[in-house]
Amino acid sequence: MSIVASLNKVSKTYGKDNLVVKALDNISLDIIKGDYLAVMGASGSGKSTAMNILGCLDRPTQGKYMLNGSAVENLSDDELADLRNKNLGFVFQQFHLLSDATALENVMLPMIYAGIDTKEREKKAKQALSEVGLNERINNRPNQLSGGQQQRVAIARAIINKPSLLLADEPTGALDSKTTEDVLDLFDKLHQSGITIVLVTHEDEVASRAKKIARFKDGKIIEIKNQLNI
Repeated sequence: MSIVASLNKVSKTYGKDNLVVKALDNISLDIIKGDYLAVMGASGSGKSTAMNILGCLDRPTQGKYMLNGSAVENLSDDELADLRNKNLGFVFQQFHLLSDATALENVMLPMIYAGIDTKEREKKAKQALSEVGLNERINNRPNQLSGGQQQRVAIARAIINKPSLLLADEPTGALDSKTTEDVLDLFDKLHQSGITIVLVTHEDEVASRAKKIARFKDGKIIEIKNQLNI
């Protein structure tokens, strides 16, 4: 059993004096290689804060976070950015694509930061777009693509550097029901290929696709449940 990411007694507070808000309260969570974990909870439950810490976009106030054996709290900002680029992929509700770049150019972007040469970048980006069913749309810009197609570009971009952990924050929140099913089918396919996924959602039907569900309330994890139907 290989642990990809581990939160150990992590707390996160914002503000000071009488205005302190405890977004996370002493949570512990191990994400095992091959997991497909849905994170659920009401607004303000701490799920997005936990996702930001898992994604190295924020640091714990207290506790430890280990990502692939690296203690995140001990890293400089540059080391953190490098760890994030090499180990993590991100998919958001809003697609965050460059509007003046083609699908191919958007997917190639993380490889520029990884120092991969142009020919190899193009080859890998075409392959990734083919994997998400967009091999005929590689030269389209975002405004020439549907919402579902844009999210597929974002997913291709997220997996292009073969991340240890794919983090998805409400990835179907801006999509209609049919497109949601298509995108969730794609996440199923990625999981079956061996990618470890953590997905934040408030929708039961989206969470039902996951292997496990972690429920957050008031900054704590109140339940971690295995899905028997997976």
